[in-house]
Amino acid sequence: MAYNQNKFSVRLITVVLFIVLAIAGLVFSVYLFIIANSIYMYLIAAAFLVLSAVSGFFNIFAAYWYYKAYFYPSYLKSIKSGLKPMTGFPTVAIAVPIFNEEPKVVAKTFAKLAELNYPAEKIKYYMLDDSNKAEIAKEMRKIARKNGATYLHRDNRRGYKAGALNDMLKISKEEFVAVFDADEYLTNRNFLLETLPYFQNENLSYVQTEKKAAKGNFFSDSVDLFNAFFFKFIQTARALNNTAIFAGSCGIIRRSALDKMGGIPEYVIEDTFFSFESDENAFKSLYIPKVYALGRPIKTFTALSKQQWRYNYGDTQFLGYFLKRIKKGKKIKKFTALSSVDYIAHGFGLNYLSLILIVFTFISVLIVFSAFPLKYLTLSEFLNVKNVTMDLEIFGIIAFTLSLFIPVVLTKFYFKSVSKGVMIFLLNFALAFVRTRAAIAAMLNGDPKPQWQKSLAKKISVSSALYNTRFEITFASILFVLGYISMFVNSNLFGGLWLMWYGALYAIATVFFYRYG
Repeated sequence: MAYNQNKFSVRLITVVLFIVLAIAGLVFSVYLFIIANSIYMYLIAAAFLVLSAVSGFFNIFAAYWYYKAYFYPSYLKSIKSGLKPMTGFPTVAIAVPIFNEEPKVVAKTFAKLAELNYPAEKIKYYMLDDSNKAEIAKEMRKIARKNGATYLHRDNRRGYKAGALNDMLKISKEEFVAVFDADEYLTNRNFLLETLPYFQNENLSYVQTEKKAAKGNFFSDSVDLFNAFFFKFIQTARALNNTAIFAGSCGIIRRSALDKMGGIPEYVIEDTFFSFESDENAFKSLYIPKVYALGRPIKTFTALSKQQWRYNYGDTQFLGYFLKRIKKGKKIKKFTALSSVDYIAHGFGLNYLSLILIVFTFISVLIVFSAFPLKYLTLSEFLNVKNVTMDLEIFGIIAFTLSLFIPVVLTKFYFKSVSKGVMIFLLNFALAFVRTRAAIAAMLNGDPKPQWQKSLAKKISVSSALYNTRFEITFASILFVLGYISMFVNSNLFGGLWLMWYGALYAIATVFFYRYG
């Protein structure tokens, strides 16, 4: 009981920090407009206002998600208490989409899936192989034959993962479809027995369970915590609004719901689009915060960058898709304000994390080059327009400290690690340009595949690391030069150190690429 009270107290303190940070930014923006006395200062004030408004929206909504997630276990318990014992065993298709995967990894996945605690005659396994390498496809066919799985191979990747699933739906007749990624191995044999009872609600279209990676190195474990925030806090809060995201695997879907929706939308991140279509068709969904399978850990920075590129490309596509659908009014269900905000926040989430950092860095440059040297300020001096740049620098440091403090506190309290909280903070800077470039590519209908000179290598050379992070290292170099000018030409030591610190944060992408591959 004492632990739960302590847990709730930490949650409330964190919520207050989110809200204080949001309000402080808006109040300070208003203050800047009041004391501005030049076009230059009005531009800074306007930029701060936009930044504070966007940041404030996400901070307050993050606080809402985080607070609301606390009550999800009680909600799920009430649903579970109303379930009746299963009286029959519906048929289930187990689908495993594949694209040039390691044969031994896929073999392990199918071997573990064969251990499902469920009548064997009620399960049919499908290997959906999009591999374009003949030797891999040959091995996959052998693995499918050995495990009694139906092997489906495509010569093109139309619709990516969604296209493969839709092609499977043309021949499968099972009542439910469970999806697992090629690198996810089952850890709980009761997956079907524990998820299928929830479908007693005939309007339930899918059940999503918690996704988690197996233990790896410090980097991969930090990345897993990076994703855990979504599954621990955002998914649970969204599930209360019926907007939990089907995460693409470790979940099960009612076949009749798929038929009504015309299959799975064929986009880069088909899961988000499918979740929205399910909600739009007035279906219910459910999230179970329990791990049934473990995925392969992301051990390289290249693999993480590719994942984040795909996520941000797809989320940007989804944001435009959602806004167009709402604008046209072609919807079956009337979305509530909260559910609409859920979808907008999801579509803009990674863009926000990236743009907020980059825009704040640009504003920091403007501030530093209107700066006065750091000195002790009395209250009257603090309110004097001549010292406005000093005020901005002080506020920037406070905001920066809080943005670092929150993830560190959460990872320490929930995951018992300060170092991984710091790593999560650094990863947001390291991935800022990758995400931004992906968003731009999506808006321009560019190639959804990221391009790197060398991918997934065990050892990266310095030249390769520099080339693959050329955007980040160029931006960091500019910040270092501007910091030097500020310190030794304008005699603004504090401002120069501020810019150099930001330069180091963006340059961390090169370090990660070289260190982790």
